[in-house]
This record gives sequence, structure tokens and C-alpha cells, in this order.
Amino acid sequence: MGGLFLAITALLLLAGCQPLWLAKPLDTGVLHLTLWHGVNPPPNRDVLQRLVDQFNREHPTIQVEALYVGQADQQLPKILAAVVGNAAPDLLWFAPMLTGQLWELNAIVPLDQQLANSPLRSQIDPALFASMELKQQLWSVPFGTNNVGVFYRPSLFQATGVTQLPTTWAEFRQVARQLTRDTNGDGRVDQHGILLPLGKGEWTVFTWLPFLWSAHGELLAGGLPQLVNPGAIAALGFWQDLIQDGSAILSQPERGYELDSFLAGKVAMQLSGPWTLGQLQSTGVDFGVLPIPFDVAPATAVGGENLFILKTTPVREQAAWQFAEYVLSEGFQTQWAIQTGYLPVNLKSRQSADYQAFVTQQPAVRVFLNQATHGRSRPIAPGYNRISENLGRAIEATLLNQTTPEAALESAQQRLDLIFSSPSF
Repeated sequence: MGGLFLAITALLLLAGCQPLWLAKPLDTGVLHLTLWHGVNPPPNRDVLQRLVDQFNREHPTIQVEALYVGQADQQLPKILAAVVGNAAPDLLWFAPMLTGQLWELNAIVPLDQQLANSPLRSQIDPALFASMELKQQLWSVPFGTNNVGVFYRPSLFQATGVTQLPTTWAEFRQVARQLTRDTNGDGRVDQHGILLPLGKGEWTVFTWLPFLWSAHGELLAGGLPQLVNPGAIAALGFWQDLIQDGSAILSQPERGYELDSFLAGKVAMQLSGPWTLGQLQSTGVDFGVLPIPFDVAPATAVGGENLFILKTTPVREQAAWQFAEYVLSEGFQTQWAIQTGYLPVNLKSRQSADYQAFVTQQPAVRVFLNQATHGRSRPIAPGYNRISENLGRAIEATLLNQTTPEAALESAQQRLDLIFSSPSF
């Protein structure tokens, strides 16, 4: 609580003890908007800045300043402190699972009317509306979409005699064992089959969910969390099997998205998404992508970030909407997708000649495009952050071999039962 108070105090001091959007503007006729984001890896931030600069050139009376405020775990306390302290940005780039918390704080603008009046509404991938909606209203627009796949090093597969890409859990486990070996003959394993994310944060949950859904597991039943089900137990047990086989190694805590071990050849496979394609291409390291291996049915988790317009004044909100329309446009989405690897949210962009040429040059993209048909969004609900936090704790405890999958999920469910039965929820 003390940390939150200090964060709010600092933000208010920076704003002159008043909301940033109430600070007296310079009398220039130019409206200055602030966009907070956590775009990563760094080359993607450069792409974003170039696109923001393009908007600013085309809209001389609206100038958007894009500010990197850290990764999700670093951003969240800043965002909540800014909202509570009445010092929020005009625009926010963040995963749509934050919708429930922002809605509870009455911090965001509903966008139903704006979208109804915009020709861009019909160009948005229909599958993405699930990430925009809460309580029968639309609260954000998609900025870029993606899903989880398995990146692999073809050279390491070839060196160990793996010629067939795994498609099922059983095949995946066998290949991971085959790829785990001592490469320098010192008697110690120095190459593992796969890196799994250690931590209880959202990244861990996001990359595990495809395995849950592939086993026909669910997070909710009747709108309430129900983590103890056969699919969840099977999916968590599969990850634990990879650890106990010795074929999986854990990432640094809460750093499961970093590719250092993959690039160095210390792991042959890693869970990630198309946003890393630009970074991987720039390294010159060989890589390929295979779909998430399945148990009962193919599945993946749809990711990406949405753009929120925070409540300020009608004039600022209307200007922010102009930037949101720019983000949804075919031109923005084509440039963003080609230069970062994200999948376009605009259907016209996906069909454009420039993007189709890009897909031809980078066949890994097609894996993610094809896999999107099996994709599911994480629940958009006020309580999702609580579900994710407790599920993340269960995954972490299981991967550290502190408990069994079933016991870990039962413990998480007991905590969630107390939270969701509370009168204050």
C-alpha cells in the first residue's frame, strides 16, 4: 500500500498536483496526447515510433507522444496508480485482460458508438471482438494480434537426427528428450529440448493455456473459476513430465519471453509468438516454427495488445479516437505487421499485396495465421487478474516439483473460492 501511495504522489507531483490532461496547455492550437506502452523487443519500439511520427505529420493539430513504461509486470502498478491518482495517459497499449480492472475503476471510454460510425469496424477480424467486449459493451480496439507457437532450431534438430516435427504431446515429449544432450562431452547436459517459463505472472499462464485447451480443459464453469478439471490436471502434468524427464529447463524468474538461451543453442525449442520474428531475423540464427502440439485437439492462445482510451475530456477523447482509427487502418496494420511480425488485425491488410509478399518471404508467419483458426482469447472479466495470479502460482509450484498438479490446482481453487464468494467481489 505504501508503494502505491508513493507512486501516486510522484505522478501527481509530475503533473503539478493535477491530472496531466488538466495541466494548462501551451497556447499553440496543438493538442498533445500521451500513449503509454510496453512494446518489446526494442526494435519493435522503433517501428512504433516511426508510425507515431507518421500520424503526427499527418495530424499537425494532434501530437501523440509514445512513452515506454516497462513490461506488463512493471506497467501494471504504474497504470493503476496513475488512474487512482487522476493522472492517467490518454491512450494505453496493454493486454485486453486489463479491461475488467479498468472498467471497475471507471477509467476507460466505451467505444461502441465510435466503432458503429466507423467503416473500419467491418475490417476488424471478427475473432478479436471477444477481446474487446465486457458487459455487452466494447472497451478497446485491437492493436496487433498473435498466438503462441513453438520456435525451434532446425540445425539442432538435424544434429540429433530429428527429421519429423512433433504434432502430439507424446511426440513432443519424445523429441524433447532426444534434443537434450551433452554436446561437449564433459558429462553434463548443456542443451535441453525446451525452455519453459518459470514464474507466476501472466506470461507463464498465457503460454500454458494452449495445453489446457488442447486437453479440453477450461478455466471457468458457469462464469466462475473452476481450475480442478481433467484437462487442467493433464496439461499441468505434461509440463511437469518435461521437467522430470530432464528435457526442459526453466527460464529465469518471470523472464520466460527472453530468447537468449534459444539464440545461444542451449535450448532447441521455446514457446513464443510472431512478435519475435523481426528480432530473430536480425540475428541470422536459423529458426522455424511449429504449431502447439495437441492432446485431444489443436489449440493456441490468442495474444496481442489492445488500445484503450482513458477518460479525460470529450475533446481529448475524440482526438484519441482519431489515433485509434489510424491504428486500425490497413496502412498502419500492414506496416506494423511486416516490421514486427504481429498478425494484422485488419482483414484488408492481411489480404494486401505487400503483406502476402511478406508471408511468402517468411513462411513462419503462415504457421501463426493457420493456427489462429484454433485460437482462443483469455477471459475478459473483472476477476481475470485474480484467476491468472492463482493459476500462475499453481503452475510455478508444479514446475518446481513442490507439489502435484492436482494438489496445486486444488490449492489455487480454494483461494479463488474465497475471493469470488466475498461480498466485496
